[in-house]
Amino acid sequence: MKKLIPAILLIITLPTFAQRNKPEGEQENFFRIGVKGGANINKISGKSYKEGFNFNFQAGIFLQFNFSNTFGLQPEVNFVQSSSEFSNDPNDIYDDLFLGGSQKKSKLNFLEVPVLLNINVGESKRVKLQIGPAYGGLLKQTVDSLKNNGDIYKNGEWSAIGGLWIQLPLVNIGARYKLGLTDLNGIDNQQKWKSQSIQVFVGLTF
Repeated sequence: MKKLIPAILLIITLPTFAQRNKPEGEQENFFRIGVKGGANINKISGKSYKEGFNFNFQAGIFLQFNFSNTFGLQPEVNFVQSSSEFSNDPNDIYDDLFLGGSQKKSKLNFLEVPVLLNINVGESKRVKLQIGPAYGGLLKQTVDSLKNNGDIYKNGEWSAIGGLWIQLPLVNIGARYKLGLTDLNGIDNQQKWKSQSIQVFVGLTF
């Protein structure tokens, strides 16, 4: 979480800096702020996990800085929930982590800060390609049926994001693919646990 504090402070102070350095007539075009929320359809890959995606939610706030008619920058602060289910295979490497119960699900809550490059498609500036990195600090991890209470996931995750953003005058709609770059396994190095997700959302831009 300490790694997120400088990024959050930067996002908070950027609007003041932007308004100070832009002519008054250009302020609204250069800077916008908004909210969004929707589905986070995620999975964690690894031998210990069941295949398939899980439906969760995500919501957050964002800032847009439109530096030209071609590109801009969009930092965000999002709450992102993900979940997964461990395999019931008795030969699984980490089967001894769990009690005898059949519930072996995990739920992870992240505070995530993406910084995305917006690239306008066409002359309308309504459709934007988005690419960039994100860092998520793990707020809470809950795992069912563990023999010993403790943390089995790492406290943070770097990921890469690519997607499409449709910016209407007030409403925004978007879809993204997020690929986790960090091995989330906080137990040992016997397996690599990598996340991926599809995010679909709608929101308001002011």
